Amino acid sequence: MTRHIVAIDQGTTSTRAILFDEAGKALTASSREFPQHYPQPGWVEHDPEDIWRDTLAVVREVLTDETVAIGITNQRETCVVWERASGRPIHNAIVWQDRRTADVCARLRDEGHEEMIRRTTGLLLDPYFSATKLAWLLDHVEGARAAAARGELALGTIDSFLLWRLTGGKVHATDITNAGRAMLCDIHSGEWSSGCLDLFGIDRSLLPEIKGNAELFGETDPTLFGRAIPVAGMAGDQQAALIGQGCFEPGMVKSTYGTGCFMLLNTGSEALLSENRLLTTPAYRIGDETAYALEGSIFVAGAAVKWLRDKLGLIDSAEASEAIARAAPGDHGVTLVPAFVGLGAPHWRPDARGLLTGMTLDTSAAHIVRATLESVAFQTRDLVDAMRADEAGETSGLRIDGGMAQNAWFAQFLANILDTPVERPASHETTALGAAYLAGLTMGVWSGTGDIARHWEVAARYEPSMGEDERGRLLAGWRDALARAMM
Repeated sequence: MTRHIVAIDQGTTSTRAILFDEAGKALTASSREFPQHYPQPGWVEHDPEDIWRDTLAVVREVLTDETVAIGITNQRETCVVWERASGRPIHNAIVWQDRRTADVCARLRDEGHEEMIRRTTGLLLDPYFSATKLAWLLDHVEGARAAAARGELALGTIDSFLLWRLTGGKVHATDITNAGRAMLCDIHSGEWSSGCLDLFGIDRSLLPEIKGNAELFGETDPTLFGRAIPVAGMAGDQQAALIGQGCFEPGMVKSTYGTGCFMLLNTGSEALLSENRLLTTPAYRIGDETAYALEGSIFVAGAAVKWLRDKLGLIDSAEASEAIARAAPGDHGVTLVPAFVGLGAPHWRPDARGLLTGMTLDTSAAHIVRATLESVAFQTRDLVDAMRADEAGETSGLRIDGGMAQNAWFAQFLANILDTPVERPASHETTALGAAYLAGLTMGVWSGTGDIARHWEVAARYEPSMGEDERGRLLAGWRDALARAMM
């Protein structure tokens, strides 16, 4: 019998559903973009009802009678608080990009709490993560603290909100990879940390149960899709991409270029604590096996290309950036530091702001477009250097995915700057594919991680072709501009 898996890929700017077959091939897809809300500078919100409406719509458009399970992958750290009785959110979701709690994080850091946070959660004190966002919602929405004390509220990230709605309010759960981004989870035990909960004033009873990545989370309410369908896999988007890329061996590394850029290096069973301001995060828990990863998080990658299109009007489409960059000279001297929402790893400077340097009267739109693509490669080099400094091991290549991975000029420039081969997979849908693989493992569609890894195919491989002198010159210009942006 033919078996299909539906993957829900709930991202920062759109919600998608993709139908996969037993070979891991995408058969059909549906996508809806939803509005972004910016109530104040540095604040970013989503309406959870928009996300829920779009989720139902896209799943209904791809669902088949042969669908045996649903897998969920989602934007991480974005969090929601909702009423248990009605399922109604008490406020918009606060998005991972949001910086409203930067002052709280700075105060807690000054009070000496960051080392406990780092050793327990593998994270650093930054408004990027969920804990201070959840505390903000409880403290700033009228009556929220009192309602929480009465047990009337549920807290979680987008995955747990969708699971609650999909199961008709019967299941409040999350998976280890999403829990590991909340700054509330002891990643060594896989449980909520009493020390972190006390620090942020969050009661354990409000939070979801933490589960593995490939197990039965619940079944959908039959009224939603005409029958009950198992929700059998779940992972945060970056860990789902790691799985979709087949990076199951220690030392394998992938980098996803979406709104931001997120590089994960599989460190196996060792939760390697970084001394160079990278993150330690659960990669996946499948059966009895827990794997960890070192992660570098860049807040602006594809978002900078979107900025070129939507705010500056320098390109008509993201795809147009490739030809423009290819035609622009390499010695243009322009450097962009895309710190539009601060800087992520390894700098962690929420106060940094975007900077464009090296312009002359000869500077053209093409120079700025090329500098924008180059900036993403430079930021990736910063992550690779930090991983090397942590002695996380040399890799034989980098597997890339996401929208920018389709840009061949960018992929070649990335290989040149990293001085490392870069590989792009045959499948363009690695994040959704990872969620499908997890659900399929639970349902017996695939037999194990080895079975999944065998499905991975390379579409293009880019070998470094830049001389060391030119690479050094470009990196020196980047580091000078970076220092200026952090002054």
